[in-house]
Amino acid sequence: MMGYATIGTNDMPRALAFYDALLADVGGRRGMDLGERGCIYVGKTVGEQMLGVMRPYDNQPATPGNGTMVALTAPDPATVDRLHARALALGGTDEGAPGPRPAEGSPFYGAYARDLDGNKLAFYHWRQS
Repeated sequence: MMGYATIGTNDMPRALAFYDALLADVGGRRGMDLGERGCIYVGKTVGEQMLGVMRPYDNQPATPGNGTMVALTAPDPATVDRLHARALALGGTDEGAPGPRPAEGSPFYGAYARDLDGNKLAFYHWRQS
């Protein structure tokens, strides 16, 4: 249902290095270079599950939105674990360790982190019954 999400940054080279390294594990790559404005990351199929890392259009400082979060899908719980660990190793901050939510036995397995600009990310796998 969702086509893409964008998150803001005040330091484009640092943000792109973070997302290049983080998204490589799930097949994410730079798909559209927007120059000084930013970059759109794509997955295996261009046009699906896109993530923009951008300077705000209004040229005001980028700030993380309160209650705003971008959720990135993972093919299995082990990938959720790797993405969370990678985000922290790249300088992100922990917002919730990997595990089932809301309780053991749930089909939702997720982890949470903030990127270098404070944007909240979720990494999740939804187990099909």
